[in-house]
Amino acid sequence: MKISAISNTCCPKPRFTANDKNEYENPINRGTEKGLAILGSVGGSTLAGLTAAGIGSCFIKAGAKNRAFKLTGIGAAIGLITMALTLPAKLYDTKVRAFTREKEMDVFTRDRELKSNILGEVNKEVQDEDVDLDTKINHYTTVQMANNGKGLLVKGA
Repeated sequence: MKISAISNTCCPKPRFTANDKNEYENPINRGTEKGLAILGSVGGSTLAGLTAAGIGSCFIKAGAKNRAFKLTGIGAAIGLITMALTLPAKLYDTKVRAFTREKEMDVFTRDRELKSNILGEVNKEVQDEDVDLDTKINHYTTVQMANNGKGLLVKGA
């Protein structure tokens, strides 16, 4: 009889923390951005089609045969043409903007995590009694100057 380890490949491991992920989840959702671009393009093309049908109603007489079908056809044609011309550009622009915003959020988040880690290390050092007071003050002022954007720091030997 062979005894082997039990594998958990079929079932996820339970996590006992409040947050399922320790990593940052980017709030920029490309699917949502794409859906909003499509919705905006459909709305704009519908408005263009309705406007074309409204203008067409001025030229097609009220007693004309199949007036409603003609106006509907004109509006649908103009709406489809407008959507065919605007949708690809909007989708491309949305994809580019979502990519740049996603990268900006990644940089911002990494910067925040880095600052948090550095301040955590400085806090541990401050609470350590074995570290000299001058060293604590020096490290704290270095972190504060870096945090405030004052990059020039001249240290004595």
